[in-house]
Amino acid sequence: MTPLNQAAAAAQQGFATEVVRWQAQHGRNHLPWQNTRDPYRVWLSEIMLQQTQVATVLGYFDRFLARCPTVAALADASSDEVMGLWSGLGYYSRARNLHRCAQLVVQEHGGAFPRDAATLATLPGIGRSTAAAVASLCFGERVAIMDANVKRVLTRVLGFDADLASAANERALWNHATELLPAGHDAPTQMARYTQGMMDLGATLCSPKNPVCPRCPVRGSCAAAAAGDAERYPVRTRKLKRSSQSLWLLWLRRSDGSVWLSKRPSPGVWAGLQCFPMFESEDALRAALPAGLPGERGLQFLPVVAHVLTHKDLFLHPAQVEYASTAIEFIASGLGEGAWFTPAEWKAAGLPAPVRRLLES
Repeated sequence: MTPLNQAAAAAQQGFATEVVRWQAQHGRNHLPWQNTRDPYRVWLSEIMLQQTQVATVLGYFDRFLARCPTVAALADASSDEVMGLWSGLGYYSRARNLHRCAQLVVQEHGGAFPRDAATLATLPGIGRSTAAAVASLCFGERVAIMDANVKRVLTRVLGFDADLASAANERALWNHATELLPAGHDAPTQMARYTQGMMDLGATLCSPKNPVCPRCPVRGSCAAAAAGDAERYPVRTRKLKRSSQSLWLLWLRRSDGSVWLSKRPSPGVWAGLQCFPMFESEDALRAALPAGLPGERGLQFLPVVAHVLTHKDLFLHPAQVEYASTAIEFIASGLGEGAWFTPAEWKAAGLPAPVRRLLES
């Protein structure tokens, strides 16, 4: 474990007490997944909030609960229903893992979430931090979370300047986070508010830029605040290597507004989502269109759509077919697996965000 400096050691004294007190008076208590010990709601919110802002998650959370109010209802839903509910949230592996996790909770745990972080972490899509969040918020287990907000709070308070690109340094920070947890006989009753308080500090005061240090409950023992260099934390040198890719989308549309969609394979971009047939080049797209079709007027290539993924920039080239209706049916029959989706059906389907925007434009 990386040794703590004097300021960091002092921060441990009374740290949890201050966080708990502040959360009770000033923390967030209005979000729909707060003020509950229901592990289903807490778990659902934690998965949705990965890489996604609270404001975006709110509507999706309500829609999920309306359709799947319990883990058993989510387990019983079809994969297409789950992807449809998730459509637009991005990072679609979360939705696939969410569905599989619900099924395993029902099949292997009798429909009840495990009460300890170690067992929770064995379920699909639940990493160490998410498992700790559910176990501490719902069951009072004394375990530390480590999302991006919490890392920022901890590295600043402790003056922890080791490079978190190193797995060993991240483990050391996790050990320090465990040392700071509430202790004593009343720790289980404090864990939910402490865990929520750490999230709230990072989300509302200890921001990446221009942190509101004067209002922070632990500013008196914060090494970064004392040094006036909060924004240098956390330290992470490894940068994501970005790439780019161009893809061509074949947009077949009937006169009644139905469109031809096929499910994307796994693994790959947008795995499990319904999408226009996709090609690696314009030539490949044109090759999918039989020559000499009746009523041919050609293709209409729409403006390129740029779409940003975590590690990749996509440049999408939508091509609308302008053939006669009989030709459109003939083209669709040669595209392999897929189906016609009416407007009502594609609106409820799991679609990549840029495809949904094209259809709604």
